[in-house]
Amino acid sequence: MSKITNCILNKDSSCVPIWFMRQAGRYLPEFREIRKQNPNFINLCLNSDLSTEITLQPLARFNLDAAIIFSDILIVPYGLGQEVKFEKNKGPLLSKFSIDKFLNTTEKDFINKLNPVYEAIKKTREKLSKEKSLISFVGSPWTLIVYMLGLKAGKNILNLEIIKNKKNEIKIILEKIDMFLKIHIDEQIKAGADIIQIFDSWAGMLPLEKLNNLCFEPNLKLVDFCKKNKIPVICFPRGIKENYKEFSNIVNPDCLNIDYDINPEWALKNLNGTCIQGGMNPKVLLMDEKKIFLEAEKYLKMFKNYPYIFNLGHGLLPETKPENVDKLINFVKEYKQK
Repeated sequence: MSKITNCILNKDSSCVPIWFMRQAGRYLPEFREIRKQNPNFINLCLNSDLSTEITLQPLARFNLDAAIIFSDILIVPYGLGQEVKFEKNKGPLLSKFSIDKFLNTTEKDFINKLNPVYEAIKKTREKLSKEKSLISFVGSPWTLIVYMLGLKAGKNILNLEIIKNKKNEIKIILEKIDMFLKIHIDEQIKAGADIIQIFDSWAGMLPLEKLNNLCFEPNLKLVDFCKKNKIPVICFPRGIKENYKEFSNIVNPDCLNIDYDINPEWALKNLNGTCIQGGMNPKVLLMDEKKIFLEAEKYLKMFKNYPYIFNLGHGLLPETKPENVDKLINFVKEYKQK
């Protein structure tokens, strides 16, 4: 059993495992080299050899406790018939949503389109040492709907009027997408993933009265599916503030990734009993060594003798220096040995 699985399932607090969201990404020069030669991001995700290589790049550099498969949450809308493009300074752009194409996608078509992702997981698992976890992931139904229906009206602004006007359509989409997310999770487990993380990146933009129907309930269905399949599941309902407590009570994931707006002291008091992951602001890694260690120690002290996985409150930033990542990992590893 890996350190992370032991921490999540057995509430082991004897060590603090460490990994990072977006640890295989743009801050690494070796990744940038591959990316330069492969401008189509979705095609890169669907190249099983390159995806495997990218997934393993940070583990070749750093003493991390897990690999996270190089993929994207928008691979699911792609599998359901939408074109997905990534434009510099604009982010992901999806083609106009077609309810007919969406509803007519078969399980076989979906799995065939995403098979290179599962192949990458198999190849990574073969090359990864047994004591390291292999994390795979999905986007939550709500977060995927934001992209699929083009609900973004600005950087942190959503067009919630569309939700009001398309209630019935969204209900149909939620049911269908739940089915395909479970298929995607199942295929990733069969390929060799041993932990699933569910990213609800836009949960914090939901009005309070919509949280239950669009965040809590859809996440609960996926968490229950993971538990039924006996695989540890981490949830990241980013930006929901004090509603993390209600999320924990209702959804009851094996582990909760907190974002950097959550005070770790509040998390310890209100999420007690659930393994906690993350929290530190990725921007701290752009600062000097002293500030990095000081901030890291805040989390390590707070969660001493508590099941805690060191991570961030969001992904590593592209401008992060790899040497700062290395220093932080060594600091965390040595801290528990004092």
